[in-house]
Amino acid sequence: MSLEDDFLLEDEDDERCVEFIKNYLPQDLKDKFSDDDLYYMLDLIVEYYTTSGCLDAQPDEEGYINIDQDEIVSYIMKEAQKDGMGPFEADDVFFVVQGEMEYGNSLGQVD
Repeated sequence: MSLEDDFLLEDEDDERCVEFIKNYLPQDLKDKFSDDDLYYMLDLIVEYYTTSGCLDAQPDEEGYINIDQDEIVSYIMKEAQKDGMGPFEADDVFFVVQGEMEYGNSLGQVD
């Protein structure tokens, strides 16, 4: 598979994830975030996973890695403020983070 094919697969997965998150959000939040907002937050979630070291952690006895959703929300809030995005409310961003994790769970990924 070529590098271009890899990028196309990642784009398709991001599209599916954003659609999943939009369906996951409570009704009162569905219009609060644009697609661009959700893609931005998804990029930050992936950035958090790759830079925080949480993916290098050892799984527990049941094979799960504990990922602190509040830390991810804090990371998104900090980066969004720095990047001039938003404003976002932490409680609302938490639902996006949960939606991304639920999407991973639906694919059989470990959270």
